[in-house]
Amino acid sequence: MQAKDSNPPDGGYGWVVVVSAFMVMGLTAAVLKTFGLFFVEIQQHFDELASTTSWITSVTIAIFHLGAPVASSLCVRYSHRAVVITGGLLAFSGMVLGFLGLNMVWMYATIGFLQGLGISFSWTPAISIVSHYFSRKRALANAIASAGECAFAFTFGPFFQWLISQYGWKGALFIIGGIQLNICVCGVLMRPLASSCLLEASRSETETLPGNGASRIDKEDESPITHKTFNWMLVRRPEFVLYAIFGILAAMSFFVPPLFLVPLSYSLGIDESWTASLLSILAMVDFAGRLLCGWYANLHVTKTVHLLTMTITLISTSLMLLPLANNYLSLAIFTGFYGFFFGTTVAIHITVLADVVGMPDFDSALGLFMLIRSTGGFVGPPLAGLIVDMAGDYRAGFYMAGATLVLSAGFLVTLDHLQQRKEKGSQTNTKPEKSTLPYPSLHLLKLQ
Repeated sequence: MQAKDSNPPDGGYGWVVVVSAFMVMGLTAAVLKTFGLFFVEIQQHFDELASTTSWITSVTIAIFHLGAPVASSLCVRYSHRAVVITGGLLAFSGMVLGFLGLNMVWMYATIGFLQGLGISFSWTPAISIVSHYFSRKRALANAIASAGECAFAFTFGPFFQWLISQYGWKGALFIIGGIQLNICVCGVLMRPLASSCLLEASRSETETLPGNGASRIDKEDESPITHKTFNWMLVRRPEFVLYAIFGILAAMSFFVPPLFLVPLSYSLGIDESWTASLLSILAMVDFAGRLLCGWYANLHVTKTVHLLTMTITLISTSLMLLPLANNYLSLAIFTGFYGFFFGTTVAIHITVLADVVGMPDFDSALGLFMLIRSTGGFVGPPLAGLIVDMAGDYRAGFYMAGATLVLSAGFLVTLDHLQQRKEKGSQTNTKPEKSTLPYPSLHLLKLQ
């Protein structure tokens, strides 16, 4: 009975968890995406330089990534539900305390540190628990959950702008903090799998029945959601290292196009109102790409790592072609291609991580992957900015991003070859040995 319950249900209450994760993505990542609307308001209020004000967002992003291993280890120690609820309270606290607006250091501590930690503690376990609830439909479930970021970002832009105009930036922060309390409600809905409760009983029986300890430990190891320790030793596994390097290179590229898309459009003489529509196009096709790729991956026609390699190659191609645009229409078309393939990549890259490390180590792997990947996000934009300054052309940033993605695809190909080699080796080792005994009857005696 326990072995059966420990398998992911692939539906049922799992869809409630997916909807909850969809909401969490919107109330965390989408808020972070649209926080730029507060940039000018805060800068003017404190009369600070743009570089000084930008550190608020930088601290938030840094804490979001650095907190991922902590969030994962807490999920291992306690539960995904408890960590998500804690994250919602931290995010709420960050926004409400930021409402006081005492000084810039205060903003770093509240909107930067507390909000970043709240996003990390909410986002990480929400993505993780979806993978625990699904196996065959994991790619589709992850795609639907991640699409919450796009759906909320599309609506939060005008909504936040209206809040600022009606209540000022401080009042808007207070209201958004209240909205983020709904993360706690989503966390309550993320109940642990039934196997978790069974394992607690199993541990008690193991203590009272020493003779059955070995079999019960084996069953505990089969659980997809409950583990004893955070596995830091994943960094010694070649498959995880290859995928982490891919993550670094991909992150170096993903933050560059949104940074230089608007300046590039201005350099082409495109009107500001038309330029703003490019961001809307980006959000819509990103949303469509996530859902479509999740649906296709759910068909299991293509191996997930092969699908990811293909989408990365298509993103790099679109980035290489985007600088060729010379008017609004061509820029909008290439931006649409980039946004769509970016969405497909985001939809399945977590699923590929689960396939690479296996579900017993997935929580640990997600935290470590987020931490390692953050280095690419920090290095990419400054490096692209340096290349743009040297070339004197915003197009150079897109070429840099495309070339880096091509390099990242190479590590996916290497990862796939390594996995195939190990699969062939395991199949060879499991082949039954041929009997060297001269008579079948002697062979049967040997087996007995």
